[in-house]
Amino acid sequence: MSERPPSDDSDEQPFDTDLADWPSDDSDQDQSAPPWIPLGIVGILAVAVGWFFRPWLHGLIYTVYTTPLLLLGIIAGSIAAWVTVRAGDRVETVINTLSSSDHTITPLRVGVVVVVIAAFALMPVANAVAGVTLSDQTMSQTATVEQLDDVDADNPRIVTRAVAERYASNTLNRPQYRVGETDISVVNGTPYWAAPLAPDGLFNTITKRQAGTVLVDMTTQQANVRSVDGELETGVGTIFYRNYRWKLLKSQAYLVDYGDPKMVIHNETQYITVPYTEPTFHLTPLPHSTPQWGGVAVIDPSGSIDMLSPSEAAASPILDTQQLYPEKLALQSVAATKYRNGILNTYTSHEDEIEIAPLPGDGNDQPFFILSESGPQYVVAVEPYGDAQGLQELWTIDGQTGTFERYIPTDSLFGPQRAADLVRQSAPQTDWDRFSPAEPILTVIDDREYWQVRVVPEDNSGIAYVAFVDARSGNVDSFEETDAISQFLAGETPVENPTETDPVTPTETPTVIVQRVAENGTVIETMRVYDDESLEIRTPTNTSVGTENATAQALGS
Repeated sequence: MSERPPSDDSDEQPFDTDLADWPSDDSDQDQSAPPWIPLGIVGILAVAVGWFFRPWLHGLIYTVYTTPLLLLGIIAGSIAAWVTVRAGDRVETVINTLSSSDHTITPLRVGVVVVVIAAFALMPVANAVAGVTLSDQTMSQTATVEQLDDVDADNPRIVTRAVAERYASNTLNRPQYRVGETDISVVNGTPYWAAPLAPDGLFNTITKRQAGTVLVDMTTQQANVRSVDGELETGVGTIFYRNYRWKLLKSQAYLVDYGDPKMVIHNETQYITVPYTEPTFHLTPLPHSTPQWGGVAVIDPSGSIDMLSPSEAAASPILDTQQLYPEKLALQSVAATKYRNGILNTYTSHEDEIEIAPLPGDGNDQPFFILSESGPQYVVAVEPYGDAQGLQELWTIDGQTGTFERYIPTDSLFGPQRAADLVRQSAPQTDWDRFSPAEPILTVIDDREYWQVRVVPEDNSGIAYVAFVDARSGNVDSFEETDAISQFLAGETPVENPTETDPVTPTETPTVIVQRVAENGTVIETMRVYDDESLEIRTPTNTSVGTENATAQALGS
């Protein structure tokens, strides 16, 4: 007997249809539902990790924060991504039609492309507009002077940074540490190149702290090096959670630009000082920002941080005669004055446009920090735009207050590059493949301008001699001894000038060369004895003070 098919009005449904439809509908619904909970957890974790490691993101965040036009680009990219979502496949169709090829178009890709294009298009505009504003601020706050301050003859800048680093490394006898980046610090009125003793190697970086500070006297050619020992809780060159920058960005102001750290010694106590700038925002003619001096962060050996305003820093006895004004801001402000006649002039006729004078030698970047008779200051030499190499202006910036002054020579003066060339010409017998002029600094001696140029071996093993080039006449005077350099800077006639004709290769061969050598092999002082001279070695006796047992040896032919 055949089975009767179910009637149309029957309540019974085929069993296999129910089994097929019911799971399928729920499965599709589960697959289409967005995983909000996992995404939320991942987002919270990402925010937490980013917040903890926010010092590592500072460069990117600060760049976006101080460039408001980039925010417009980000907004434009977000809008483009949203439009792509709303338009569906139409955007992809249009792009593939225009490009005659197949591309997979996603909202994220569209947004990133728009942001990148906006960044490349807007960054030059933002920099130019900010340069004009900074130029106007600098020019309005700068006094034009008719005379420069005389240099402090008792504290001349003789040793270059590269030579100081070589001196410090040569005298280092601690295998677990290295000499960090050097900067100038004034200790008891004398300027030194100061460098942190940072842990060396991955293991030591993780396990050890900064162990002290190395000081190299910059006022003498000799390797006068000493160190101040003592661990710092927060230091330089350590693992990130003990590093000064990590501590500043975690516990102090975040949306500021911290400069390079400087080691300061006050009463044999070590401090880390960090000048910093903060942005000032402007709405016209386009949204932009310019930097201004925010203050100085001072970190003591225990890791305690004091954030001092510019006036508080200048009044602090710890920071007396130190570099307080950010050197990066000093150079940036002077360089921005190329826009003094507007953006159009800068990119067309270049009338009265300046540029920072390029200097010979390695690592001899301006500004230079010196001690003058009126106090510590930066000096920046500028020359006309283009191929001209004469001195157009010399800018001085007070290292304590940030006061700008501009000196415009009434006569034509040689620039630093020409001064270096004159030094080479004055000593034709010198092997200039092994020596190079370095750090030409305009120095005023008895109201007359000289370029003070150091001649340094290519391996930076010392200072061969210091040459003074008259910026008007081009005459060159050269001195090997520190006393002679100080006398010349003081306006006196040095007792002897052994290097005026041939500073590196003397015409007379010495009979004996006496060297005073440190325990680690570093030559501290060299003395040459010639045929018509004698050498006496005196040893104090133990019987009475002032009585000497002398031994003399004649060295005549």
